[in-house]
Amino acid sequence: MADQAHGKSVQTTGHAWDGDLQEFNNPLPAWWLWAFYATVLFALVYWVLYPAWPVGRDFTKGVNSVTFERNGEQVTTHWNTRAALAAEMQSGELSLRQREYFERVAAASFDDIRNDPEMMAFARSTAKVLFADNCAACHGSGGVPATAGLYPNLADDAWLWGGTPEQIEQTLIQGRLGFMPPFRQTLTDAELEQVAHYVLSLSGGEVDAGKAAAGRDIFQTDKGGCYLCHTQAGTGLVSQGAANLTDAIWTVADVSGAPDAGTRVERVVEVIRDGIQRVMPAWDERLTPGQIKMLAVYVHSLGGGT
Repeated sequence: MADQAHGKSVQTTGHAWDGDLQEFNNPLPAWWLWAFYATVLFALVYWVLYPAWPVGRDFTKGVNSVTFERNGEQVTTHWNTRAALAAEMQSGELSLRQREYFERVAAASFDDIRNDPEMMAFARSTAKVLFADNCAACHGSGGVPATAGLYPNLADDAWLWGGTPEQIEQTLIQGRLGFMPPFRQTLTDAELEQVAHYVLSLSGGEVDAGKAAAGRDIFQTDKGGCYLCHTQAGTGLVSQGAANLTDAIWTVADVSGAPDAGTRVERVVEVIRDGIQRVMPAWDERLTPGQIKMLAVYVHSLGGGT
C-alpha cells in the first residue's frame, strides 16, 4: 500500500475490486475544511441577525434593527432592505451632502444659483431627473413634445406665461389653464379664413392681401375681439398666456411643418374655429419648494428665457 513515486504511504478504505482496484482515502486539504467551517458559522450568525427562515405565513425577523425617520417620527424596525435604504437616504454621507446642496439651493436666489457653478450643476442634474419623471410625458425629452401643438415646446424661447425663472416657478406652483374660445359659431367659414390670413401676415407669412385686410377688421374690432388677448400689435399678453403672433413661433397650429401656403391657412383656421383648452396641473402639492425651484432653473435653461 505504498506510493513509491512520492515516497509516502497512501491509506485506502479497504475496498478492492478485481483484485487490484482500490479506493484511496485522501483527506481534504485543511484550508478547504476551515473555509467550509467558516461558511457554516457565517450562516448561523446571519440566520440570527437578519430575516431568514419562513414560518407559516411569516418569517424570522432576526435581531438586527434599523432606525429611520418617517413623517417626522423616529421609527425602529427589524432589518430589511427597504428600511436600510430609508436610513441610508437620511443619514448616509452622500445623502447628507445632497441634503446640504438642497438646502443651499432652496435658500439661494435664482441669480445666486446661476452664478454659482456648483449649485447650477447640482440643480440641473437633480432637476433633469425630476423633469423626466414628472414633465417629459407631456413636454417630451429635453422639452420638445413628440407632437407639435399638443403641449408647449419649452426649448424654443416662446414663453406664453413668461420665461424668467421666477415666472416659470410660479407656473409650476399654481399650474396654468390655456384657453381660447372656439369661433365656429361666431364667425363664418369665410371670416375664419380671413382672420387666418391676417394672423399669418403678422409674422410675414405668404397671404392674400385682400383677405388679410378683411381679417384685420375682424381681429381688431369687437366682432372677433382677438386684440383683447393678443393685443392690437399681435404680441400677446403674458398675463393671459396669449401667444405672440408676430414671432413665427407656433405653439398650437403646426404652421412650420405645413407643405404649402394653403395648408398653413387651413391649420390656423382649425385653431381659430375649434379654440384651445390646455391644462397644466399645479405641482405645489407634489414637489417641494426646493424641487420646484430647481425645475424652474432647468426649464429656463432649455430655452434661454428672458
